[in-house]
Amino acid sequence: MKNLLHSFLLTTTALALALAPAARAAEEKSTKEVAVIKTSAGEMVIEFWPETAPKTVANFIKLAKSGFYDGTAFHRIIKGFMIQGGDPLSKDLSKEMMWGTGSADEKLKAEFSERKHDLGVISMARSANPDSASCQFFICLEGAQALNGKYTCFGKLIKGEDVLKKLGDSAVAASASGEPSKPKERVGVESIKIVPADSIK
Repeated sequence: MKNLLHSFLLTTTALALALAPAARAAEEKSTKEVAVIKTSAGEMVIEFWPETAPKTVANFIKLAKSGFYDGTAFHRIIKGFMIQGGDPLSKDLSKEMMWGTGSADEKLKAEFSERKHDLGVISMARSANPDSASCQFFICLEGAQALNGKYTCFGKLIKGEDVLKKLGDSAVAASASGEPSKPKERVGVESIKIVPADSIK
């Protein structure tokens, strides 16, 4: 009887250990969140990389859930490179000359990694100071390997590549600095919602 009980306990323990990874995977899937970016051209869905940029991901999710990004715009578009948004000043047309200079309260310490700036990767915009990222972000239209290890990338497009391409093809004019990147027509961000990953089909 004692041997039988010992054998049963060993079998139960082995079974529990074998099932643990599957249970963890199921739990991660059920709690994993993604960002749905609703733009004037359609929706894009972004998955996050919290394993390489945890503070950046947490900050983006916090801002999105607070409605910080709702009503902003992609104010800077460079064909074949990236689209940039997230500036709270872009909600106000009277501040158009200042678009690109807005920020949130918190500045983020850089979380550079070995992740590549490939097509669809979302990364934080910043000034010359590596620890100056705040709320503005950009999404790569093509590979931008010169940015690797210099900007904090924190996720990637998993749905809506056609929308990204359409936004990237927006007609532009010269910005206040003379750069040919200012959309001729407003490229609005109606909202950024954080939703469970398993709710996306």
